[in-house]
Amino acid sequence: MTVKKSVLGRGLGALIEDANVKPEAAVNEIAVELIDTNPYQPRTHFDQESLEELAASIRQIGIIQPITVRKSEGNRYQLITGERRLRASVIAGMKTIPAYIRTADDQSMLELALVENVQREDLDPIEVAISYQRLIDECQVTQESVGERVGKKRSTVANYLRLLKLPPEIQLGLRTALLSIGHAKTLISIEDQDTQLAVYRKIIDNNLSVRKIEEIVRSITEASTGKSKKKGEEPTGHQQLQEQLNRYFQVKVSFVRNPNGKGKIVLAFNNDAELEQILGKLDQIKQS
Repeated sequence: MTVKKSVLGRGLGALIEDANVKPEAAVNEIAVELIDTNPYQPRTHFDQESLEELAASIRQIGIIQPITVRKSEGNRYQLITGERRLRASVIAGMKTIPAYIRTADDQSMLELALVENVQREDLDPIEVAISYQRLIDECQVTQESVGERVGKKRSTVANYLRLLKLPPEIQLGLRTALLSIGHAKTLISIEDQDTQLAVYRKIIDNNLSVRKIEEIVRSITEASTGKSKKKGEEPTGHQQLQEQLNRYFQVKVSFVRNPNGKGKIVLAFNNDAELEQILGKLDQIKQS
């Protein structure tokens, strides 16, 4: 018989071998009232309608895929994977549920729960990003190792992690599907948070496409780096003032403006000597 290679990279099977998780028996029927939820569960939202649909299926045909638990104190069990199935079984009125009993330490439980969740397709991008970050922080693994565990490229893991740098309002928009991950990845390239929020609100108000947002972000980037080809549209005198500041501070000075007209003046330096030079000039202005 040919064994089909997992399309999810190493998959849970390989992870279980590495994580000191050993099967103790075949499928067991365990009373649902004896099972405690996994404190390391990375998923924060369970759709009630989806749970009801799964519960209806369980009433008809039962549990197809057993959950996984470990033994805990007082003849009780602690869930490792399968919380959605457990919740739906409770809704369906099931007294017992089929389960694999395994031996796992706390880190193994966290790693198993995280990997099982990110391999599912119903997580929102922020839940995936948080799961990746927790694997890195709490399981002390690298981005490359995370990618191996979940069957993704390291660059894909890195792109998800960058989503956590977005303002909370934009992250909430991702979680509630107000904007796509394509929009979010484009917004990440905007350095100024106020500008990010301004563009995000334009996306929501005007239902803008990713392509349109890319054009807006490109124009913002060109303006902030002084590469805009539409110099005639800049406010009168700004270019002249920028040149004067360049000469005075003897470093590159640029104006950064967002679509709402807000902006800031940026003084760039390449080393400590140039920084001291800028500070000295500012002291002169302060004393004058």
